[in-house]
Amino acid sequence: MHFMTALRAAWQQHDSLLCVGLDPDPARFPAHLQGRPQAIFEFCRAIVDATADLVCCFKPQIAYFAAHRGEDQLEALIAHIHDRHPGIPVILDAKRGDVGSTAEQYAVEAFERYRADAVTVNPYMGRDSVEPYLARADKGVILLCRTSNLGGSDLQFLDVGGGERLYQRVARLVAEQWNDSGNCALVVGATFPQEIARVRDIVGDMPLLVPGIGAQGGDIKATVQAGRAADGGGLMISSSRAILYAGSEEDFAISARSAAVATRDAINACR
Repeated sequence: MHFMTALRAAWQQHDSLLCVGLDPDPARFPAHLQGRPQAIFEFCRAIVDATADLVCCFKPQIAYFAAHRGEDQLEALIAHIHDRHPGIPVILDAKRGDVGSTAEQYAVEAFERYRADAVTVNPYMGRDSVEPYLARADKGVILLCRTSNLGGSDLQFLDVGGGERLYQRVARLVAEQWNDSGNCALVVGATFPQEIARVRDIVGDMPLLVPGIGAQGGDIKATVQAGRAADGGGLMISSSRAILYAGSEEDFAISARSAAVATRDAINACR
């Protein structure tokens, strides 16, 4: 299924703009999972199964798996999501960015090895570095635009002429020249609602992946009001740590579900 088709269906069927980020840190796992060889998979599987009916997508961050030699557990997790919760798209948060021939291999990694439905990509090496992802017309290509970290302003806020900021140029390029297959989205951080609104003005109804609520302090109401599309949707609002680590005991998945319900409902109240 086309990533965008799956995303639109999940928005509607689950009445949700919530994306649960899967950033597993074994040091924060409940005691009963500590030291288990498949602890990363078991932890994330429990979170997924507890929240699948509340989300529009899941977003595993590859570094949290690779740092602990858990790539096989990432493969198993994405397979589990596809098998047990079909129709919920999976975004591999990898932020890849390299020359075309290497990017082709990263695309194979994301879409064939891990079977992700979409991948985050760094566009700052230009179109040829993004082309291998764009060529996968059924897969989502989610490009960094205005990121949630403070240091993003070092480059993304540079004036590239006529008062246009670099992040705005990226948004315009993606919307007007790179989105031939209709499979593009942009990353815009919840910590900058004014910039979210500017990006929305530039790209129309293109989906936006918005990290930065929860532990990073982004304001839900400001995010939704700035970033919603004309139909009140168009957003994948990501929360990771605030949901993953809402509980620290054996019932951690129940606590995660409660946090996800509260976050989804807070988002919907602002739509």
